[in-house]
Amino acid sequence: MTNKFDSLFGDIGVERFLAEYWQRKPLLIRQAFPNFESPIEPNELAGLSLEEEVESRLILKDGAHPWELQRGPFPDDTYSKLPEHDWTLLVQAVDQFIPEVADLLEQFRFLPTWRIDDIMISYAAPGGGVGPHYDNYDVFLLQGHGKRRWRVGQHCTVDSPLLDHPDLRILADFDCQDEWVLEPGDMLYIPPGIAHDGIAETDCMTISVGFRAPSHQEVLVHFTDYLAHHLSDDERYTDAGASLPQDPAAIDQAAIERLQQSVLELVSDKEALATWFGRHMTEAKYPELAQVYAGEPEPLMEALHEGIGLCTNPAVRLAYWQASDGSLRLFANGEHCVVGSSLLPLVQLICNQRSLPAEVLLGWAAEDDAQELLEQLVEKGFLLMERQDE
Repeated sequence: MTNKFDSLFGDIGVERFLAEYWQRKPLLIRQAFPNFESPIEPNELAGLSLEEEVESRLILKDGAHPWELQRGPFPDDTYSKLPEHDWTLLVQAVDQFIPEVADLLEQFRFLPTWRIDDIMISYAAPGGGVGPHYDNYDVFLLQGHGKRRWRVGQHCTVDSPLLDHPDLRILADFDCQDEWVLEPGDMLYIPPGIAHDGIAETDCMTISVGFRAPSHQEVLVHFTDYLAHHLSDDERYTDAGASLPQDPAAIDQAAIERLQQSVLELVSDKEALATWFGRHMTEAKYPELAQVYAGEPEPLMEALHEGIGLCTNPAVRLAYWQASDGSLRLFANGEHCVVGSSLLPLVQLICNQRSLPAEVLLGWAAEDDAQELLEQLVEKGFLLMERQDE
């Protein structure tokens, strides 16, 4: 049985990719996107790097010092002063600014959408790159324009030696095990910890789709902070029924076991874990972009009856979780609300569809809870008014 994502992986197919390659080993897919045309031009990318709200970087292989890093936003005359080779521009979260770039994310829905970080796009002059490095997350590298040579190397850990550089994590040693030249439409998958190095053969653009992967340290720190925030100061260590100590200065095994049991009871609260995790994984990378649209919109029902639908704010992350009692938690940009199980189809629609037509939403008009939910999301700027095409 074929899957709609199979074509993205050629002869391998999506099921085999997930079973054999995902988080395990690199994979080159020739013409994953046949006849691919980049949804953004180099000049547009450079224009984004001039904007205050956009995170951008320039890396010059031989600038003021080897691998010089400059951070945007950049002055208008920046690119007229750059050499003809050996530099790279990187722009983060391009999907939040260019709808045609955001459309590419539909091709990666074979993975949970809450795992997707953003789409970074790089432009490199011939010879440009960021040096051999490794990431702690999965990334798909789609060639959008020109040619780039990718070298793939060893598996790295926190102990892998790095160059002495204040800003960049460039590997001191690189053991090349494979290399390919990618052309538009070719895609390379790199799992966490695998060394890789991309060097532009011509002027080129690479579209990087990265995935979030919270560290165990991050999980423990933030989840326990979340739990602590909801605990009363009255809830404390107890040792009722304790035995006479052999040595009052000693912390005995029974005390540690009582303490351990208290901690285990706290962290084993699955509902609390799911609530924290949903909030954490939907935290916005650039929350200010969502807040721009927050405020008092025109009355929702009037807008829907006028044919004005809704669309997801591109800066907003959405996910949901259904508890064992059937209740739903809808997560948006690090917040959550609890809704009844009857709203599951609406919640799924909100989380999975970027565009929500007026005629579809009017089907929920008779339900007060549904109307209230939509109004809250619009008021916060998570959903935006969008006049549908005729």
